[in-house]
Amino acid sequence: MKTLLPLLLLGFVAVTARAVEPADRLPQAPEGKSFKLVWNDEFDGEKLDESKWTYRPDGKRKGGWWSKKSISLDGDGHLVITTFMDGDKPTDGCIITQGKFEHAFGYYVARVKLHKQPGHWSAFWITGPGVGKVGDGGRDGTEIDIMEKPWLDDRVQHAFHWDGYGEHHKHEGFKATVPGVMEGWHTFGLLWLPDEYVFYVDGKETWRSNAGGVCQARQYMLLSDEIGPWAGDIKKAKLPDHFMVDYVRVYDLVDAE
Repeated sequence: MKTLLPLLLLGFVAVTARAVEPADRLPQAPEGKSFKLVWNDEFDGEKLDESKWTYRPDGKRKGGWWSKKSISLDGDGHLVITTFMDGDKPTDGCIITQGKFEHAFGYYVARVKLHKQPGHWSAFWITGPGVGKVGDGGRDGTEIDIMEKPWLDDRVQHAFHWDGYGEHHKHEGFKATVPGVMEGWHTFGLLWLPDEYVFYVDGKETWRSNAGGVCQARQYMLLSDEIGPWAGDIKKAKLPDHFMVDYVRVYDLVDAE
């Protein structure tokens, strides 16, 4: 069980509804504003909190299959998404906050330990039904990939997709280099402002953009693992392999006290 500590670290200060540990290195808040924790899951206990998350349905997904069987809590405060062979089917999974927590703007952060084997990739992302709308850029809906990790090296993918996934599809992305990111625990964060997105790894800014015009709509979060050639050949993976998440937290910018 995680203990409670004041949220103050390396000059980054947050005013929150409740302190959590380990403390986040939050971005610098605009003048007159501070950060308030408004949603979090520390993944304590033995079972996924289904008041916060929904399992994506079992079924074919890209180069493999998604299954509820891949999702577990380890009893030590971590979510585990396992990639494994279910018979002859390479299998992993996904959970989402759709219908349970949908939000716009703020700071979103997850602390994770990445997978080790090729052929699949872990991700922490945000999306909503407006992604499929065409005509207002990404303002009515944008897939925001806070972190995608198809490579087993120091590269981390940040990306956006909007105006659907067909003929009008638009996207922008950036590959950040983060030495040592494949080892141990790391945080991946997004500061979503009305006019800009700013990405962070381990509390350090890696990229900023206003691609698509910046989404103004409420959207939901996803933690996923997917199988496909973008990440290499799953047949070369020594399975099972694991993507672990220590916590997910969302902070709003509020008037400073």
